[in-house]
Amino acid sequence: MLELRGIQKHYYPGTAHELCLFDHFDFTVGDQEFVTVVGSNGSGKTSLLNMICGSIPVDLGQIFLRGKDITAMPEHRRLKFIGRVFQNPAMGTCSGMTLLENLSLADNKGKPFGLKKGIDAKRISRYREALRELNLGLEENLDIPVGALSGGQRQALALLMSTMTPIDFLILDEHTAALDPGTAERIMELTDKIVKEKGITTIMVTHNLRYAVEYGTRLVMMHQGKVVMDRSDREKEQLKIDDILDKFNEISMGYAKEQNLQKY
Repeated sequence: MLELRGIQKHYYPGTAHELCLFDHFDFTVGDQEFVTVVGSNGSGKTSLLNMICGSIPVDLGQIFLRGKDITAMPEHRRLKFIGRVFQNPAMGTCSGMTLLENLSLADNKGKPFGLKKGIDAKRISRYREALRELNLGLEENLDIPVGALSGGQRQALALLMSTMTPIDFLILDEHTAALDPGTAERIMELTDKIVKEKGITTIMVTHNLRYAVEYGTRLVMMHQGKVVMDRSDREKEQLKIDDILDKFNEISMGYAKEQNLQKY
């Protein structure tokens, strides 16, 4: 279980542009939940992911993962049990290294370095089998540099690498946004398959409302650092894209009215 308790986060403190994005923010994600998160730009979606991963610190409050306080834990230590796939396919892989070398790095994440070989015949066979399940023809191309792959192939590889070792949490940061529609569909199918098979607790930020509705077990909408919609189980199953658009319109109208009042 992931818990954020009493989180406060300020940007540009002490300046005329100071912004309090999160103010005593509480958020909980249960074990094996697959949460899709939507919201307009500046709603706090990416900041939420960055605080969970440790990319940015919180000003106040605590973050717990499986009951352990990770608030002060540096990002590189959190990566042992948190996997993350970014919007840019190049960020989750090493371009100048081969598929085999990338997979070996991911497979040895968090393990102590020594004089033992990082690759052997048994591992190569396991890597080929894992790549074969992606159905992208990569299993016979272990020796080609990852930089030669297409964006979709690299994103599929990044998804596989982020879940090769046992992790408690998977972060998907708009991981289909940079892909063409057909490739994005394939990556979403792979995502759903991996998350379900491995039972990984997952948060996926997306601007694709259809993906938010069709995938996952829970949908959350954020606005100005607050959760303004939270639907799970039966309620989420009955949710339609129009319901989300209606909420977006309601928020937009309320924000416009607030801005107009501030002028007087």
